[in-house]
Amino acid sequence: MKKISFKTINKLAIPSILAGIIEPVISITDTAIIGHVKVFPTESLAAVGLVGSFMSALFWILAQTKNAISSIVSQHLGAKKLEQIKTLIPQVLFMNMLLGIVLVFLTRIFAREIFELYAAKDRILDFSVSYYSIRVFGLIFTLITFTLFGIFRGLQNTYWAMLISFTGGIINIVLDYVLVYGIPGLINPMHIKGAAWASLIAQLVMMISAIAVFLRKTPFDLHLVRQIHPVIKRFLSMTGNLIIRTIALNTAIFLSNRYATSYGKNAIAVHVILTNIWLFTTFFLDGYADAGNSLAGKLYGEKDFLNLKRLAGKLLRYSEFVALGLALVFMIFYKPIGLLFTNEPEVIKLYEKIFWLVILMQPVGAVAFIFDGIFKGLGWVKFLRNMQLVATFVVFIPALLILDAYGLQLYGVWTAFLLWMAVRAGSLWWRFETST
Repeated sequence: MKKISFKTINKLAIPSILAGIIEPVISITDTAIIGHVKVFPTESLAAVGLVGSFMSALFWILAQTKNAISSIVSQHLGAKKLEQIKTLIPQVLFMNMLLGIVLVFLTRIFAREIFELYAAKDRILDFSVSYYSIRVFGLIFTLITFTLFGIFRGLQNTYWAMLISFTGGIINIVLDYVLVYGIPGLINPMHIKGAAWASLIAQLVMMISAIAVFLRKTPFDLHLVRQIHPVIKRFLSMTGNLIIRTIALNTAIFLSNRYATSYGKNAIAVHVILTNIWLFTTFFLDGYADAGNSLAGKLYGEKDFLNLKRLAGKLLRYSEFVALGLALVFMIFYKPIGLLFTNEPEVIKLYEKIFWLVILMQPVGAVAFIFDGIFKGLGWVKFLRNMQLVATFVVFIPALLILDAYGLQLYGVWTAFLLWMAVRAGSLWWRFETST
């Protein structure tokens, strides 16, 4: 019985961390650049943040197909039965492409109504709709890319996703500067629309690159057969449970944005900054969760339950070390981090009063993310669904309403998030310890 080593875990985790942080880095780059434009910087920052939040919600919902297919591939790899799912892969990709097209069509038509639900109005609403009408097409590209990344992860390879993500991230950052600010004599400044085009082009390049790697490096192909694969039912069931879980998760994020917007433009600007930083650390810590997803699925397929238990312990230690390191960095660079996003004095003042809550969330979030990844790899998605529903509707929403009634505003929003994360972490840890 071969033990899972530190090297084995990090071979999957480190590329996954580097790949995972690219998406929030893209969002942070958009936010930081837009936050320093000379024309309506606060309104532009708020608009980019609201659109980013909504698109992240969609990405997280759609990305559950990635987690489901990763679990299926890793378990079949462990059982040495990859040939049995060869025709499943193109069917999943085709389904996701159609889903992306439908979502682009529907959400683009109702973009104004969607951002009105976030309490956006006047110039913030106009900027949000303008930005989203371009960025929305990236849903199709990202959905396909995420699905392919899930297949790569199921095959115990996160390096390919890292290279593709880095390529897309560099393209996005370069195009952000060029298109937002322009090049004198060559390209006129496009402001918020330039940031949208930069992200869209980067997402297209990532999708094309992922397809090329899929065709050249994996045992699968894109040959579509008419007969529905028998595992598709299990895939849809897992995906459905994970989507319900993610909808509950995004309900909390939606309500946080709605309440923050209602507190005024400075509050939503600060909330956007804090959310971007939190999402950055979330994707950062998700690297070890992804390693847990991949390795747990493989060990489960091999029926190696002793190493599965050992894996969880190691992942917790590594993830907590990273989380505490991030918290320390945030404590040291508290003020400079805020100035990366904006120079508006009132925004910075409010940011400095609340950022400590984001610091407290780091070690708590690490536990939640690790067991999230392991449970997805094991296919224990019903429990993930149920505990996310409890965390959102029994803990987060009541806490948010009570704290808002006491006039705590953004303090209340982020305190509710901290409680929400603590319930998720504690319940998943308890279930794993009592079931393995």
